Amino acid sequence: MNIKEYLEQKRIAVDRFLDEVTPPAVTPPTTLHESMRYSLMAGGKRVRPILTIAAAEALGQTPPGLIAVACSLELIHTYSLIHDDLPSMDNDDFRRGKPTNHKVYGEAMAILAGDALLTMAFDLISRPDLMKGLDPVRQVRIIQELAFGSGNVGMVGGQVFDIQAENKDIDLPTLQNIHKHKTGMLIRAAVRMGAIASGANDRQLDEMTGYAEDIGLAFQIADDVLNVTGTREELGKNPNTDAERGKKTYPTFYGTEGASKLADDCVARAIGRLDSFGPSADALRGIARYITSRKN
Repeated sequence: MNIKEYLEQKRIAVDRFLDEVTPPAVTPPTTLHESMRYSLMAGGKRVRPILTIAAAEALGQTPPGLIAVACSLELIHTYSLIHDDLPSMDNDDFRRGKPTNHKVYGEAMAILAGDALLTMAFDLISRPDLMKGLDPVRQVRIIQELAFGSGNVGMVGGQVFDIQAENKDIDLPTLQNIHKHKTGMLIRAAVRMGAIASGANDRQLDEMTGYAEDIGLAFQIADDVLNVTGTREELGKNPNTDAERGKKTYPTFYGTEGASKLADDCVARAIGRLDSFGPSADALRGIARYITSRKN
């Protein structure tokens, strides 16, 4: 499998669906919808929705509503980036090579755009027209997975841990706990949602969950390394922001080479968890390898 071609094909499908379901910028209130679309359609990699699709395909199915389930993850992810960039959070000026949402639309509108994207994610996976044909029990489980992965014991909880750790001499287990929640839980939800949509049994879901937790850690380690080694042109935002904010990262503990080796170990472990799935999981394997080879 050519993973770059696969990622590009799925990214185009995700972008097309997001463009269709997100209200046009001329829809009142126009400024809100402009702000939502500004960040949502800014050219992200769409890793989380693609993971959802690949997880479903690993079980040999394309279940009803899969693209809506997948795109709900991108709505959550984009809202979190808008809020992360705010002056009261990470205070970033650039995201994906463009001025951050609050720099263009103001803080109040950026907050509301994030709120709207968050709410829209749950609207998307509960709409009868988009989810027609999916078993209702699976649909409820998917909604719960999204809430669990993105909420107070998931991504939002991780963001709290991250804020509380700034300018503190935290240890490695504390860092691991931050990233298990802040980055890992939404990736975990993405994979599990795809597997549940395709009717995974308990064993398959456990194996998929282990895979997701491993690549979630690899993703965060790779991000930490890129924050040190990448350029603004590659990253689409300023480098070395973690150190400037007094954040400890994996390179702080392991160095850049040691951290990269740790990420590679996570990827190898993740791929090993997919042995029982055969060729149908090749996209998941390819995504795992891509996570540590990317430049942004």
